[in-house]
Amino acid sequence: MSSKNNETRNRILDAAWKLLEAGQGQGVRMSDIAKQAGISRQALYLHFSKRSELLIATTRYIDEVKDVDARLALSRNATSGVARMEAYIDAWSDYIPEVYGVAKALLSMRDSDEAAAMAWDDRMQAFREGCEVAIEALDRDGMLVPEHSIQQATDILWTLLSVRNWEQFTVDCGWSLDKYNETTKLLAHRIFVAE
Repeated sequence: MSSKNNETRNRILDAAWKLLEAGQGQGVRMSDIAKQAGISRQALYLHFSKRSELLIATTRYIDEVKDVDARLALSRNATSGVARMEAYIDAWSDYIPEVYGVAKALLSMRDSDEAAAMAWDDRMQAFREGCEVAIEALDRDGMLVPEHSIQQATDILWTLLSVRNWEQFTVDCGWSLDKYNETTKLLAHRIFVAE
C-alpha cells in the first residue's frame, strides 16, 4: 500500500474513532465517516468495502495507536502466574479510561447494529484471550484454586474486568481509578489464587 493510501486509511480510521466517541452510541454511517475524513464515499469504499470491516479496523487501530503491545509487556514478561495476572489487570485498568468513549458507543449500538457487534466482539475476544493466558500461567504455577477450571476462571476474570463493571465502579459508584484497580486485584487474588 502506498504512503498516500496509508495516509488516507489513517484519516478514515481517525474520523471513525472521533465519530464513535462523539456519537455516544448513535449510529455512525459510512457517509458520516467519509465527510469527517474529507473524502468521497466512493473513496471510503475503496479502503473498506463493509462498515463492519471499517469498525473492526478502527478498534484495532486504536489499540495500535495506544500501543497495547507495550502496555502488555509487563504481563507477557512476568515470571509468575500471579505477577502476570496482576500486570494484566494493571494494563487493562489503565487502558479502559482511554477507550471508554468508543467502548460505550459500541456497547450501546451492539444490540441493533451488526457491524458494531462484530467490532466489539473482535476486541473482546482478544481481551478474553489475555485473561485466559493469565489464568493458564496461574495454573502452570500450581496457584489456581482447584474449584475453578481454566475455562471457568477465565470467564470470571473476563467478567470481573469488563467495561460494564469498570463503568459501574468508577462512574456510577464514583470510585477512583486507583481504588478500582487495587480492589480488582484483591478480588482476583481471593477468587483465583491458592494460598
